Amino acid sequence: MKVFTLYLVRSVVSTTLIVVAVLLALAGFFEFIAQLDDTSVGRYDTWDAAVYTLLRLPLLAVQMLPVATLLGAMLGLGTLASHSELVVMRASGVSHYRLAGSVAVAGALIMLGTVVLGEYLAPPLDQFARKYRSVAKNEEAGLTGGRSTWVRDGSTIFNVERISSEFEFGGVYLFELGPDRRLASVSHADNAGLDAEERWVFENFARTRFTDEGATASRQPRTVEDYGVDAEVLGIAVVKPGSLSVRGLLSYIGYLKKNELDATTYQTELWNRIASTLTITLMPVLAIGFVFGSLRSAGAGGRLMVGVLIGLAYFLASRMLANTGVVFNLNPAVLAWLPTVALLAVTAFVLSRVR
Repeated sequence: MKVFTLYLVRSVVSTTLIVVAVLLALAGFFEFIAQLDDTSVGRYDTWDAAVYTLLRLPLLAVQMLPVATLLGAMLGLGTLASHSELVVMRASGVSHYRLAGSVAVAGALIMLGTVVLGEYLAPPLDQFARKYRSVAKNEEAGLTGGRSTWVRDGSTIFNVERISSEFEFGGVYLFELGPDRRLASVSHADNAGLDAEERWVFENFARTRFTDEGATASRQPRTVEDYGVDAEVLGIAVVKPGSLSVRGLLSYIGYLKKNELDATTYQTELWNRIASTLTITLMPVLAIGFVFGSLRSAGAGGRLMVGVLIGLAYFLASRMLANTGVVFNLNPAVLAWLPTVALLAVTAFVLSRVR
């Protein structure tokens, strides 16, 4: 069985890597074409568009690996079936459930690779790619692309004009709420930043306080304040949910809940990431059920078409349910696992019909 397992794992993993390479080439080409419309903005040229596209490829690979694993397993196992190698394994006493367990090992290895790629390589490269494009287009080292950013720490709401890679913010507005949720004060600093102790340093700081007796204004050339919003929170706040690692998502969800803010979008991304990653292990098992059935004698084109249809249905269902959950405030965990549960049911049904 060790020989059978290694042979099946090598077949599935190798064809999956080929499929990923082909899909990345196509996705990278379309991403590059989409960036060409912006090459006339600032210093952003064709070379910058190519660099941006290359930096985003690891994140694109993470997103397409569930479907790529299914396609790779169908092509690899389909080739073995068409050459009667799987039939020989069955004739030697190996059940189709044992074969399913062996190919699940291949899925588990691909899943582990996806976890490493999605946690440690893809997120920082994608964030650097967006910063690289922002700097080239806006000719400044801003992480927000010219947009202001809103964050909250308890009763204080921050509006940050821009965030640089050194966490210097330019103009900052602070809105402080009283116990009754009424506006207690409005402050503005021409420049702000974080010092080595994660404290806020404001320059030319002006504050207006509102009381029942009226408004009072004060101004200081420089002041230091201690808030719960640090560099990590600000760095995550300007990044899209899809570009965050699971650790980053968990950290930001904790921050949002602590400040009683809506975390639905980030929870949806978190559960979808977990569900889609674990689904990778299931994809080769599903392929076993198909290659022993009517697709055994089909060509590579036929197997590829079936894999594309199943993968496309899974992807569309995942996206549709995720967007529906955000709009209607439904449980993101339940919606994220529904496509995987449906795929598991299809896998069990297909395997039960194998003779």
